[in-house]
Amino acid sequence: MEKKSFFTGRYADYSFQSFKKDLLSGLVVGVIAIPLGMAFAIASGVNPEYGIYTTLIAGILISVFGGSKFQIGGPTGAFIPILFSIVLTYGYESLLLAGFLAGILLFLMGIFKLGSLIKYIPRPVTIGFTSGIAVIIFVGQIANFLGLSGIEKHESFLLNVKEIALHIETVNFYSVLTAVICLIAILLTPKLVPKVPGPLIGLLVSTIAATVFFPAEVATIGSAFGEIPNTLPEFRFPEITLERIGLLIGPAFVIAMLGGIESLLSAVVADGMTNSKHNSNRELIGQGIANMVTPLFGGIPATGAIARTATNIKNGAVSPFSGMIHGVVVFLVLLLFAPYASAIPLASMAPVLMVVAWNMSERHVFINLLKTKTADSLVLVATFLLTVFVSLTVAVEVGLLFAVILFTKQMSELLVTAKALPDPNHKDEKVGTHMVTDIHDCPQISIYNVEGPLFFGSAQAFEQTIMKTIHYKPKVLLLRMGKVPFMDTTGEAYLSSIIKDFSKHGMVLISGMKPHPINVMKKTGLYDYTGEDHFFEHTGEAINFALEQLDKNKCLGCQHFAFKECRALSAGIEIDTAKSGKNEKILEQF
Repeated sequence: MEKKSFFTGRYADYSFQSFKKDLLSGLVVGVIAIPLGMAFAIASGVNPEYGIYTTLIAGILISVFGGSKFQIGGPTGAFIPILFSIVLTYGYESLLLAGFLAGILLFLMGIFKLGSLIKYIPRPVTIGFTSGIAVIIFVGQIANFLGLSGIEKHESFLLNVKEIALHIETVNFYSVLTAVICLIAILLTPKLVPKVPGPLIGLLVSTIAATVFFPAEVATIGSAFGEIPNTLPEFRFPEITLERIGLLIGPAFVIAMLGGIESLLSAVVADGMTNSKHNSNRELIGQGIANMVTPLFGGIPATGAIARTATNIKNGAVSPFSGMIHGVVVFLVLLLFAPYASAIPLASMAPVLMVVAWNMSERHVFINLLKTKTADSLVLVATFLLTVFVSLTVAVEVGLLFAVILFTKQMSELLVTAKALPDPNHKDEKVGTHMVTDIHDCPQISIYNVEGPLFFGSAQAFEQTIMKTIHYKPKVLLLRMGKVPFMDTTGEAYLSSIIKDFSKHGMVLISGMKPHPINVMKKTGLYDYTGEDHFFEHTGEAINFALEQLDKNKCLGCQHFAFKECRALSAGIEIDTAKSGKNEKILEQF
C-alpha cells in the first residue's frame, strides 16, 4: 500500500497543465544549476565538468527515488570545505570512493529508518557550521575575485588567508573589473527581471565583456582546467580495498551526515512552502542511490539544494518531474554549449560563490542566537570557530558534544527534590514544600516531592539530597514521584541505593509514579524488591498507610503536628486511618 502511494500518489491528478508547470520550473532550475554546479566543483578542487555531471545524474536520481516531490538535488556549497580537504589530502580518485561510501551510508540510514534522528541535531550546531562554511567559501573566492597569481591552496583557513596577504600585490585589475561586472549583474537581475537567473546573466555579461574588451588578460576555466567536454564520462568503478575504505570511511561519514542534514532541511523547507509532507527515510534512500551512482561517472557528492528547491517551487513545480526535467536541461546544455563554458573567467565564478555564501550564512539567525546569551550561544560560537579554524568534522563532533553536555546540565537542574508536608489550609490538603519548618515536621515520616527527569545527570544529586537530610533515620520515607516523567538505569541505580539503604531500618513508599519509571523498576527487579504494596496511586493513600506504621509511643507529646491526626496521636488517642469520618469527629475535640 505504501509502495503504491509513493509511486502513484506523487502523480495523482497529474495532467498536461501540470506537465507544463513542471517543464517551466525544470527549465529555470536547470539553467540556474549549471553555473552553480561548475562553481561548486571548482571550489571543491576538481574540474568544473564534474559539477555538471553531478547536477545531471544526481539531480535526476534524487527526484526519482527521493522522498520529496519538490526536492532539487546536486552539488552544494556546504560540501566545499570537506570535499576540498579530501582532494587536497587524498586526491580526486579517493574523493570518488568517499562519495560512493557516503552513498552506501545514506542508503543504509534510510533502510534502517534513521531519517527522523537527524532532526535531533541541535539548531545551534547546524547554524554554526553553516555560517562557518559560508565564511570559508567567501574568503576562498577572494583570490579569484582579485585575480591573484601564485596562490597555493591549503586546507587550513589561516594559511589561505596568509596566501592572500602574501600575494595581494599581484592584483589583476581586469579580474577585479570582470568580477564587479558579474556581481552587479547578479544583484540587479532579480530586481529588473525577477524570472531570469542572476548567476547566469552575471556569467554571460562578464564573460562577453572580458572576451570583447580585454581578451587574454584574465584566467578562464579553459586556461585553468582545459576545455569542458560535451559528453558524459565513461562508467568507471572506483578501486575498493580494505585499506582505502579504512582511510576514507571517516570523511565518507561526514559527507553522509552533512548530506543527510542538508537534504532533510531542504525537504522541510519544501514542506513549509507547499503544505506537503516528505518521507525522510525514503529521501535518505534516494540520496544514497544518487551518491552511489554519481561517482561511477566522475561526479562529486550531492544533496538537496535548499535555494534551488525553493526556486523550483516558486516557479510552479507540482511533481518530481520538474527535478528530472532540470537534469535533462543540464544534459542538453552540456551537449550543445559545454565548449563555450571554457571561456568563462574564473573571476566571474567568484561573485557567484560569494553570493551563495552570503545567502547561506544564516547571519540573522546567528545574531539572534548570540543575543540570547544562553548555552545555545556557546554551542553556536564553538561550532562556528571550529568549522572555520579547524575542520568541519571536528566542529560537528565538538558542537554535538557541547550541546549534549550543556543540555544534560540544564536537564539535571530541572530535577527538584524537596521535603514536603500536607497543607491543612488547602481544601484538598495539598502537599507542599513550604509547610516544612524546624518546628513543623514529622520525626517518623519524611515526605519528598521529586520533580523532573531522574537520569544520569541528576541521579547523584537526588540521592545526596535525600540521604543527607535523613540523618535522624525516620521510620517511613515517602517519595512523591508523580512529576518524574523519565528514569534511566543510572537513576534507577541511585533510587535502588536509597531504597535498599533505608529498608535496613524503615520502609520506602512511592506515590504517583508514571508508567515509564515503573517499567524500568520492573525490568531491574527493584519493583519486586520494594514490594507492590508500597506503591500508591495517590499521596493520601500512602500517608494513611504510613501513619499505620508509626511507633505510637514516639508520637506521645510530639508538638510538630505535621498531619491532621497528630494532635490525637500526641494525646494518646488511637486513630483509625481507614475511617476518616470517625477521625474527623475525634479531631474536633482537639
